[in-house]
Amino acid sequence: MTGQSGLVGEAAELFRQFQGGDRSRIEPMVRLLNPTLWHLARGCGLEQVDAEDVIQLAWLKLVGNAGAIRDPQAVLAWLGTTVRREAWRVAGERRKNDPAQEPEALAGAQDPAPGPETAVLAAESQSTLWNHISRLSPRCQAILRVVSRGGPPDYAALSESLGIPVGSIGPTRGRCLAALRSALSSDPSWSMP
Repeated sequence: MTGQSGLVGEAAELFRQFQGGDRSRIEPMVRLLNPTLWHLARGCGLEQVDAEDVIQLAWLKLVGNAGAIRDPQAVLAWLGTTVRREAWRVAGERRKNDPAQEPEALAGAQDPAPGPETAVLAAESQSTLWNHISRLSPRCQAILRVVSRGGPPDYAALSESLGIPVGSIGPTRGRCLAALRSALSSDPSWSMP
């Protein structure tokens, strides 16, 4: 795109064009930055649906405030800050409105399709898995969070957000998965399907 390299430079160039009136530049900017924004939103503890809403809101705010951002190099930082603040707000609301704390809300609930045993076992497995992931290094947590969302990871964005070379991501991911496998295999509460 320009002589600048990296995620910040690409985003800045696209945003500069967007501010200059080329509204079609927002779509490539969304494709470029969404993996990083997704990582930030999920890192704040949001579920998938809430993370999607927070990211969409951040883009809407960017479009509405595009003229106020004087330095295009700051667009990624601006979006990151917006996502984090909104994610923290949503997570706080979710904690306040937790239906587990309101038994009357559960009184009219229908039984889920799978039996309660299946739901309990799945919740326990998921809890055990994420408990072990939370004990890994922050770098491993970030890589595994991106990998766990499915689809091919955006290595350039991941490299930029973690500050490691693209060529180191695969080997680092392998070491992180090996550490997770080892921790899970030594946990008596974990059973492989």
